[in-house]
Amino acid sequence: MKVWLNGTLADEETARVSPADHGLLVGDGVFETLRCYSGVPFGLDDHLERLAAGARAIELAPPARATLEDAAHAVIEANGLADARMRITLTSGPGPPGLVRANREPTVIVSAQPLSPWPATATAIVSRLRRDEASPLTGVKTISLVESVMALSEARAKGAAEAILLNHRGDVCEATTANVFVVHDGRVETPSLASGCLAGITRERALRLSGGAEAELPEEALREADEVFLTSSTREVQPLVELDGRPVGTGEPGEVTCGLAEAYSKMVLAELDLE
Repeated sequence: MKVWLNGTLADEETARVSPADHGLLVGDGVFETLRCYSGVPFGLDDHLERLAAGARAIELAPPARATLEDAAHAVIEANGLADARMRITLTSGPGPPGLVRANREPTVIVSAQPLSPWPATATAIVSRLRRDEASPLTGVKTISLVESVMALSEARAKGAAEAILLNHRGDVCEATTANVFVVHDGRVETPSLASGCLAGITRERALRLSGGAEAELPEEALREADEVFLTSSTREVQPLVELDGRPVGTGEPGEVTCGLAEAYSKMVLAELDLE
């Protein structure tokens, strides 16, 4: 596979970043993951806008948008990909030992690979770990994901596919790689950004398509919901049918979730002119 590294396409096996890169050493960077359909990156403008906002939040200068757009298309073309998962990573680049950044150009990596289909449904646990809704990095998609790695490991050890994290107030925040929605009496709700969750690109589209609303959702909202579903760029809209070993609603994908999943797929095709 070919990757785009600091302006050049290179073989994945031979592409190298410095062992002094602060992305590697201290997790100093941001990233975006998006999905490509028929070789076309979906929502690329939205993802690049969020990448730039995240970079500014941690005081990094993002590359020119045109550069990243060209890189994204170059990676897809070089690898002959159709339905693919793409990641754009920006770090502060090589630096001295410790935390002080060097006055150097950042490291930029754009990679893509064939997308492995998500299962039709998901299972989850409520993790023992908590998101800090008061963190200055709340809502910033940093490459420091150890907390999510630990929560997902906890879920897999209990036989579930995903973990849902509450915040320190005890309200629902998000899953490790997805936003969370609940459906009750036909009403669609998702945790507000004040909960500490990421402002997901798919989350925003799902809110518009469903006519849903943001809310502060206590943990009980998950237990009492008729339906729960997860959203992310690569999984789209995925029904959650089991939580902590117990069925959600009937234990089958619900009518609202299925309708939204279909509407989302149609929206993607329409936006990309692939109908």
